[in-house]
Amino acid sequence: MIYNTKDGELDLSKLTRLYPASVVELNGDVAEMSLEWTELNEDKVKVLNYVLVFDFTPQGQEEKIKTTLVFNTKDELIEEMQKVSEAING
Repeated sequence: MIYNTKDGELDLSKLTRLYPASVVELNGDVAEMSLEWTELNEDKVKVLNYVLVFDFTPQGQEEKIKTTLVFNTKDELIEEMQKVSEAING
């Protein structure tokens, strides 16, 4: 099943994991963190953007095969997540 994104086409039939995250800065370090962690620590971190990570890495393979979509706001991220869910679930 092909899913069209702003960055191109993704074959969701090969998807092994899909997860949202935020990219945050804390004391000069930048890291990808869960949305829950970000909400719990929102007074300590600066959110740089939000991401939706499509992981196509086969189980047991070390080399990661990922596509990451970047969003400016959490609302944009959630909207894209809903579209992906509709595509997967029909």
